[in-house]
Amino acid sequence: MPRGDIVIVFDCGATNVRVIAINSKGFIVASESSPNNTKPDPFYPAYRIWDVNEIWQKMIRASQKVISRINHKEIIGVTVTTFGVDGTLFNKSGEMLYPVISWQCERTNPIMAGIAKYIELTDLYKECGVLPFTFNTINKLIWFVEQKPELVENGYRFLFMPSIFSFLLTGEMINDTTMAGTSMVTNLSTRGFSKSILDKIGFPAGKLGETVEAGTLTGKINLKASSETGIPAGIPVVATGHDTQFAIFGSGAERNQPVLSSGTWEILMVRSEGYRSGKEQLDMSITTELDSRPGLYNIGNQWIASGMLEWARKTLYSELRDDVYEAMISGAEKVPAGCNGVRVVPKFYEELKGKPGGQILGLTMESTRDEIYRAMLEALSVRLVEGKTALEKAGGFKTESILCVGGGSKNRLWNRLRADITGIPVKVIDQKETTVLGASLFVQAACGNASSPEEARSAIDYKTEIIEPAPRAPLQGGWVA
Repeated sequence: MPRGDIVIVFDCGATNVRVIAINSKGFIVASESSPNNTKPDPFYPAYRIWDVNEIWQKMIRASQKVISRINHKEIIGVTVTTFGVDGTLFNKSGEMLYPVISWQCERTNPIMAGIAKYIELTDLYKECGVLPFTFNTINKLIWFVEQKPELVENGYRFLFMPSIFSFLLTGEMINDTTMAGTSMVTNLSTRGFSKSILDKIGFPAGKLGETVEAGTLTGKINLKASSETGIPAGIPVVATGHDTQFAIFGSGAERNQPVLSSGTWEILMVRSEGYRSGKEQLDMSITTELDSRPGLYNIGNQWIASGMLEWARKTLYSELRDDVYEAMISGAEKVPAGCNGVRVVPKFYEELKGKPGGQILGLTMESTRDEIYRAMLEALSVRLVEGKTALEKAGGFKTESILCVGGGSKNRLWNRLRADITGIPVKVIDQKETTVLGASLFVQAACGNASSPEEARSAIDYKTEIIEPAPRAPLQGGWVA
């Protein structure tokens, strides 16, 4: 009998909860989604949590609809991906001891600000490589230690978000490496949790358990989960984890191939064989996570992008209703390079400094909104040069081209400016679901349809548009880096 090739991916994002059936060619066979949102903490109403039971019920309903549309015999495996850092404590009986604190919750802000109470930031960053964002897992572990020590004592396992839903599918409590890599409590060189860091914050290392690599079979759909989701009992469940790592893999990126995920924020990340995590990288806002494959590191840099452009749309083009983005782009295409002296400092949101710093410079009585919009695109393209340079220094490689994915990759003028200002080709791939695709490729390999995730990926037809850079010509005002 021919072997099936459908993978069921449970994908929990901050905006939507989805269940997607995807085959070995990367085609979406069926999908269902519903909105996701945080809730007030029932114990501290000013704080925000994820309601795991509500999310699980949404997953159940979505799964039932997806499974009703496909041939059950074609399903080979199941996996779960989510956003990073969040999780909570469970006891040995599988009871959740406290709601999942959301990365959007402000309770951890003072903890990160005072992290030196436990460990010097430069020492912490040197070992884990993760930037000191207030939402990092380390801050939640410290919150439990400080505010709920009895839960730490009674807890058996801290499970990250993908592991929570995998546990509901299989009954097994197992964390994966890609989620651990977002926590700020791992050691980059050992690819595991750092006993040194955990000892310093007073959180028992054993309560995080050992991590498994992506592509590891962690259990099978149990009878209870089968009756709820409609997925046949006994179907293998395979570890994947943090959505970013699988989006990079799913984009087709090879080693030393930077991927620009362009949305509200732009995240430039590369799969590198090396890394640096000294003060220079900290000052350059470089974060390093663990790749989906052992021996590789995901070095990243991020900045506000389409979020700033949306401000321009709402503020400068508010009267436009139809084809507003096309009107913005076509108008900006008529503006010469350098924007007639209009310049933008694109620091509209400074995460680490705690305050905005964006500026629009060079305005005259004749300045137009199209000049301002193009100046934003030029400034963001220069910011891409800065991010690329920072990644190259941290990873010790030279960029030959940049893969571009996400909503911002649909802007033809922006892509042209990216290529011209960086001086290297920009490759835009026509693959919307890179996270789901990337995760599914690990399941295809784990369940025997390929010898490796890379072989599984070779079956995907990536439709790629390549924008070659024009001959270098400095923009007015010296904006080319």
